[in-house]
Amino acid sequence: MNIAFFLVPKDEVVYLSPESTMRQALERMEYHRYSAVPLIDDNGKYAGTITEGDLLWKLKHSPAIGFENAHKVYLKDVAQHMTIKPVRIDQQMQDLITLATNQNFVPVVDDNDVFIGIIRRREIIDYCFKLWLAEQKA
Repeated sequence: MNIAFFLVPKDEVVYLSPESTMRQALERMEYHRYSAVPLIDDNGKYAGTITEGDLLWKLKHSPAIGFENAHKVYLKDVAQHMTIKPVRIDQQMQDLITLATNQNFVPVVDDNDVFIGIIRRREIIDYCFKLWLAEQKA
């Protein structure tokens, strides 16, 4: 199975730049009700994933920031506590499933590490469930 079948293309994905601010991240995450958002640099390359936890830890360890100054802190200056690994578009399904067990989504990159989209865990689970159902009927 080609993992491209599950791809949500970049133009349908909510993402941020490392040059975005904490306030922008908080507002976008709240609006979309996401707990994590991929970071894409100016060259279109995947630069990691920022999570709610990363933002909370930054606020906890920098009490002078507070929400009122969150517009002054760039995401490139916020430590990422989880390593959300991407897959290449030509990787096998087992590589995707292994990553998806620990991540809500898996970023997908091309041969030049340019971000091309994500694969959500729910689509993988749905696919596996349908395979299991078909096997049960056989």
